[in-house]
Amino acid sequence: MKVLVTGAAGFIGSHLTDHLLAKGHAVAGIDDLSSGSLDNLTSAIDHPMFTFVNGDIRNRGPLDESIAGCDAVVHLAARIGLRMILQSPLQTLEVNARGTELVLEAASRQSIPIVIASTSEVYGYSLRFPSNEDDPISIGSPSVGRWSYACAKAYDEFYALALHRERDLPVVVSRLFNTVGTRQTGRYGMVIPRLVAQALSGEPLTVYGDGTQTRCFCSVKDVVEAILAQLERIEDVAGEVINIGNPVETSILDLAHLVIERTRSSSTIGFVPFGEVYPAGFDEIMRRVPDIAKAARLLDFAPSISLEETLDDVITSLTAEQAA
Repeated sequence: MKVLVTGAAGFIGSHLTDHLLAKGHAVAGIDDLSSGSLDNLTSAIDHPMFTFVNGDIRNRGPLDESIAGCDAVVHLAARIGLRMILQSPLQTLEVNARGTELVLEAASRQSIPIVIASTSEVYGYSLRFPSNEDDPISIGSPSVGRWSYACAKAYDEFYALALHRERDLPVVVSRLFNTVGTRQTGRYGMVIPRLVAQALSGEPLTVYGDGTQTRCFCSVKDVVEAILAQLERIEDVAGEVINIGNPVETSILDLAHLVIERTRSSSTIGFVPFGEVYPAGFDEIMRRVPDIAKAARLLDFAPSISLEETLDDVITSLTAEQAA
């Protein structure tokens, strides 16, 4: 199988590329390198089964070049991270909505099966825990910039499912919950690489708010296994929205303590009000928990990698980077 991976030089995209190549699949990657890096593709770039196009998914030329001859698509290219989203909600909407439209249309023209990455952010102000794929969504006001990301991703889901219903496009939507691991950057607000970098440098770990907000962290290794399972079972899961995550909840304060423990750091913990980090009117979500019963039933998905293991991988990787 030859798979087009959009956002191939990004965090999840590069791990998926490596995983697909290791399984004997050919991979065509496309990435505009606006947030991804060719450093993430070090082990793939010279692989005989890998080709790469430096291009923007909003441009049909590079997109059509990349998809030619492919048997499936995994669409991961996106503007992500609270910092980037708040800085440029317009770019967020253009890439995450219009860009996804173009990728879906390219797949639809050739009836190529496609997995598109969505996000737990579409649950907005979650009303039920754990959150189920059939739960209603309730996002915040358009005057609050963070919701542009959730809005665009919700639109992506509606558009993908409409193409499935009306044009028989084999598409499945993956709602990802806080994927973490090596190669993830802290530049755009991702909490684990930011806290680990602070701990390794002996700086105070900055916890936003009071740290009682919880998240469910899922190893990128488990996530790419789930994505591959969706590709392999696309005939059975087409038209489905599937939560992919690890339902174990961790408060951000507990995460900070765990980072200090795993790094053996002497760092302290400092609390920073949200108002000092984000623009006025910022909405924080206090809880995110996935219901993964559908993923277990349809994909045999069962996350197996603990947060501690993932932290150790990130610590080893960032320590090597700092020593280089």
